[in-house]
Amino acid sequence: MRVAIVGGGIGGLALALGLSERGIPCDVYEAAPEIKELGVGITLLPHAMRELAALGLQPRLEPLGIENLESVFFNRWGQFIYREPRGRHAGYSVPELGMHRGKLHGVMYEAARERLGDARIHLDHRCTGIQQDAQQVTLTFNGVRGQPQPTVQADIVIACDGVNSAVRRQFYPQEQVAFGGINTWRGVTVHKPILTGKSYLRIGTIDTGKLVIYPIVDNVDRHGSQLINWVAEIRQAEMGMNDWNRPGRFEDFLPFFQDWNFEWLDVPSLLLHAREVLEYPMVDKDPVPRWTFQRVTLLGDAAHPMYPRGSNGSAQALIDARTLADLLARGGDPVQALQEYEALRLPATANVVETNRTVPPDFIIMKADELSGGKPLPGRIEDLIPAEEFRRISDDYKRVAGFALDKNE
Repeated sequence: MRVAIVGGGIGGLALALGLSERGIPCDVYEAAPEIKELGVGITLLPHAMRELAALGLQPRLEPLGIENLESVFFNRWGQFIYREPRGRHAGYSVPELGMHRGKLHGVMYEAARERLGDARIHLDHRCTGIQQDAQQVTLTFNGVRGQPQPTVQADIVIACDGVNSAVRRQFYPQEQVAFGGINTWRGVTVHKPILTGKSYLRIGTIDTGKLVIYPIVDNVDRHGSQLINWVAEIRQAEMGMNDWNRPGRFEDFLPFFQDWNFEWLDVPSLLLHAREVLEYPMVDKDPVPRWTFQRVTLLGDAAHPMYPRGSNGSAQALIDARTLADLLARGGDPVQALQEYEALRLPATANVVETNRTVPPDFIIMKADELSGGKPLPGRIEDLIPAEEFRRISDDYKRVAGFALDKNE
């Protein structure tokens, strides 16, 4: 069986590693001409770590990140809302890690080179077209300079080429990303440890300014400072969509946070001392009725682009990859395996897409703001709502995403 994977990101490499582990050869075609450590932070939740551990990557990944001890929620005045333990500290068998996305990708890429061999990983291959008949799929590619690359034939093709998937566009040519007016800015700052130094923080809401903050590298300056990843999110219906390819500008978002000076954190200082700032729109796509078209299917962000909330995009791609690898390893008709994969994963991920829009993890802070009338808390949050209600909101999200303790551990 000839398997072609279009896209060498997290989902594509996870599928390649999973197929290799099951004795199924495959080839990966990645558009980038070289692999670099790009991006900022990523959180590997227990369901993501479970999949990476099954691929034998946990020992390589743990030294490269910081194990989260807790997740803590605050309102925009820096007042405490809710805290819960995370990863092993919450009873999971695997840790929850914060780390640089480029480090994760680098570990997966090197593992793929070791296990598949360099001859099966093809860089500088941007997919430009797909044709198929009853027997095979024909793929055409260009290099980064527009030069044509050799045509490829395969028995099945799995598109793992991201939110702007060229393969998906062939089947949904009129589709656009869904933008609800929320823009984001991301950066990393060398800073002393915040709270425990292993705390994942959510502060505020998208309507008045929201921050997600967590450490991704320890002791970067040999004086105990950490590399802190932060994401600023703001909903402004009148604003246009941020650009994926342009550096962020402080004047576009800093005014929302200029008076966020708490006893435990000077937010403006954290933002202003960033090494770099990148801007992104918060976008997803409406769930589609099908991913599989005869011998071609979609995986990861190419299949189910979702809001980057709850650290679920990479986790769902990793689950996609393991599910599909298991089905293909059974043997038999690979086209039937693609259809079974879609039947298993499409409804589950559509539910995550919808939940990330409507009841994401930071719904806890939104609920607190609602109960306080959008004003600072006059006393303890427990005077307005019991902690058990916040725990229920958190557990409901974990159940939808696939990492509730009662389901997976």
